[in-house]
Amino acid sequence: MDWDGHAEREEGRYADGLARLPSEPDPRQKQLVRIAMAATGAGLARLMQGRRAEAAGWFARSAERFRESYADAPPGSWGRLIGAIKARLLAGDQQGAEADATWALEQGPAVAESPIGHYATVLALLVLGRDDEAAVTAARLVEALEESFPRPVAGTLAALAAGDGVAYLEAVSLVLESFETRDEYLEDIPVADTVVVLQALAERRGIAAGLRSPLLPEGSAAG
Repeated sequence: MDWDGHAEREEGRYADGLARLPSEPDPRQKQLVRIAMAATGAGLARLMQGRRAEAAGWFARSAERFRESYADAPPGSWGRLIGAIKARLLAGDQQGAEADATWALEQGPAVAESPIGHYATVLALLVLGRDDEAAVTAARLVEALEESFPRPVAGTLAALAAGDGVAYLEAVSLVLESFETRDEYLEDIPVADTVVVLQALAERRGIAAGLRSPLLPEGSAAG
């Protein structure tokens, strides 16, 4: 895999997007999301190379741009909260993840009717170690599943909140399988990024699964 090529493409997209950042609120928030995603792509490529310090820098940029974009985003833009938290977890930045999780909950995703709002809520609560609360919201997410939200991810979140290692292994394996059988990836970077995030949360609970895949970085709980 040409990870250097992937990384350089995404780094170039980030620099170009930042240089052309509009001043008007709506175009600006849209551009910020695009460059946040480019930063995530660069971070994933560097992570797969084992260049973790560089990857962490790109994930930090991604989290910052996602947060910055939220101020002028349309109501219900819960994906930006998720993007920021996931970027911090991918970076291995627990302190940053907790700060962004606290900020995310302050935006009110818990009262959202959409599964994405529930996802943002559960993810934030799990980062903060508020597993009992996370279990309640995860159960709500499982019950209210729509075609737009993957069932294996909901099951994995519920298992994490319950601290159930057996259920976690079964569910996260299905999440990984869903990545291994798909044709499209975030920013065209073939990495199971959601699995890496879930494994980071599982590792803190002592239930990380021993997964191996070409879509996972080596030398971590996910590899």
